[in-house]
Amino acid sequence: MTTPRPTGPVIRATPDLAEPLSALAAATFGAACPPGTTQANIDAFVAEHLSADAFRAWIADPAVAVLTAVDPAGLPVGYVVVLDGEPDAAHTEETALITLHPTCELSKCYVAAEQRGSGLARRLVAAALTRAARQGRRGMWLGTNGENARAQHFYRKMGFKELGPRHFRVGAVVHEDLVMERAIGDGAALGG
Repeated sequence: MTTPRPTGPVIRATPDLAEPLSALAAATFGAACPPGTTQANIDAFVAEHLSADAFRAWIADPAVAVLTAVDPAGLPVGYVVVLDGEPDAAHTEETALITLHPTCELSKCYVAAEQRGSGLARRLVAAALTRAARQGRRGMWLGTNGENARAQHFYRKMGFKELGPRHFRVGAVVHEDLVMERAIGDGAALGG
């Protein structure tokens, strides 16, 4: 196992981090996909949803928080994307499952391979939960691949509970995800 690079505090991403965040997304997204997902489908998803332009748009949007931690060279080594508000019309499966309102979505949570097991993902999610609590959210939901047992275990440790399945497209393939949710505030521990 590679030794994790030291990181600073979790910060809100700035526009100059859009390119390196996109590069980190391209390097990490495939690890969350089920075995057998082709590189072509992973690349198509990254190009459509995790480009530098997508990160620039998220960073500029007041209803989105891109939180990151950087190494001593100023490069991101992990990030989360939090979408404020209720699921939009494209998320009918999720809308039928979510129980806590007002809510927000933990849309992305990825760390560099050498950071896995370092506690960075926990710090990023805790920062996202703290932000959501400050904004008066009662719940946070997410979707994670139904075959990604490692991610599911991590989210359970962070206090998320299983709600049910949803469908999620990666390139030309539709996968079954697991939707999870956790309470925020009212005594719910934010750090897991």
